[in-house]
Order: sequence, then structure tokens, then C-alpha cells
Amino acid sequence: MSEPVRIEPREGFWRIVLDRPERLNAFDRATHAALRAALDRAASDKACRALVLAGSGRAFCAGQDLAAVEGEADLGRLLAETWNPLVARLRELPLPTVAAVNGIAAGAGLSLALACDIVLAAKSARFFAAFSKLALVPDSGASWLLPRLLGPVRARALALLGDPLSAEEAERLGLVWRAVPDEELLREAEAIAGRLAEGPTAALVATRRLLDAAWWRDLRAQLEEEARMQAELGRMPDYAEGVRAFLEKRAPRFGERP
Repeated sequence: MSEPVRIEPREGFWRIVLDRPERLNAFDRATHAALRAALDRAASDKACRALVLAGSGRAFCAGQDLAAVEGEADLGRLLAETWNPLVARLRELPLPTVAAVNGIAAGAGLSLALACDIVLAAKSARFFAAFSKLALVPDSGASWLLPRLLGPVRARALALLGDPLSAEEAERLGLVWRAVPDEELLREAEAIAGRLAEGPTAALVATRRLLDAAWWRDLRAQLEEEARMQAELGRMPDYAEGVRAFLEKRAPRFGERP
């Protein structure tokens, strides 16, 4: 039996590929364990400075493999043991992430894509907040991510109706960064990951944390957090290198990932 997740190292970053194409890359517990292990390996490898998360075959991820949980008595426990720690781990990685969405991103698979820092979509991609079709609520972070990305009105309609969004509509609404021709998806995603890998990793990760927290802090608290983070980053070698590069009119050469 093949592994459900592949790791494909590149120069400065990794491509992690969900590899259950016969199930549209839907997750069973083995897939959860394999992806968590891959993320942990990436986090511990200082040579890996960014990630591309992709799906093999006709889909990015169809969410939970329902056949694998048929008869599951407690869906809340299932989330607590699998999807919740996975999405939290992805969102808290000490390196930036790019989702390359081909085909379907549905249910928790949609949550998985949106938990990445930058989402690219092939023009053939489709996004489904399909939870209501199963008489369930949005989970795996979808209820947190969708209102922040779309606003409450669009998020509510998408979640209640469960209608699909095309890649181009998702781009127009701000759900994804860009919709690109199918044949350019991985090339574009890897180009972005390469740029991120050359960047100041600590500052990029701090930017993610700062933007996420802005939703529940008031302005004064956010100003204080900006100042605290700026003081911390200003003591790091990457800041000194960025200033030197600016003054010398050259591209910066940032140091090892923290």
C-alpha cells in the first residue's frame, strides 16, 4: 500500500502532496498521521523555509473520508483527535505555507486549504463548504476562516447553501489569492514558495500571527503588539541584513531559519 502523503523536497522548500487520488484525497486516520508527521519534519528541518501543500489526481482534498468514519459515535471526538490539531499545526508552523488547489476542495479539505498562508487555485478548481449537505456545521476551522476571508454575509450564505464556488469567483471574493491556468498551478505555487523561502522567515511567521490576532484585539492593543514584535525582530540579524541590502541597493541574503 502506498503512503497517503508524499514529501518532495525542493531547493529551500518542500512540496507535500496528499496522495489518495482514488478517494479524492479524503482523509482517514492514516492520512492525518502522515500529514502531521510531514509537517513536524518540515518544522524541524532548518533547510525547509516554506511549504507547498498540493493534492494528487483530480482533487486537492474532499475532506473527511466518510466511509472511514461510518458508524462513528462521536464526531466531536473525531475532530478533537484529527482535524483540529492538524489545522492548528498548519496555522502555527514556523514557516510560510502555500496551498495549490486543483479540482475539489470540499468540507474540511476547504478548511485545510484556507489554513495556509497563500492559496492558489487552478481555474478548474471548485470550493465547497459542504457541511450543510450532511446536516453538520462548518468545522476544522471553517467557521473561523470563512467570515475573516469573505465577510459575514458571504460566509453565511456559502455555509448555509453549500453551493460550489469556481476558482475565478473565489478569487473575486477574496477566498484565494489567485486563480491560474491548470497547467501553471504547481509552477506558480513553487515560484511563490521559492520567494518565501528566500525571505526573513521569522518576520513572515510573525506577520501571520499579527494579522490573525487583529480580529480580536482593539486598535491600541494591536499597536502595542506591533511595537513588541518590531522590537523583537529589530534585534535579529535579518533586520540588519535587510537594512544593509536596502542601503547597498541589492537583494537581501537572509540567514538561517529560526
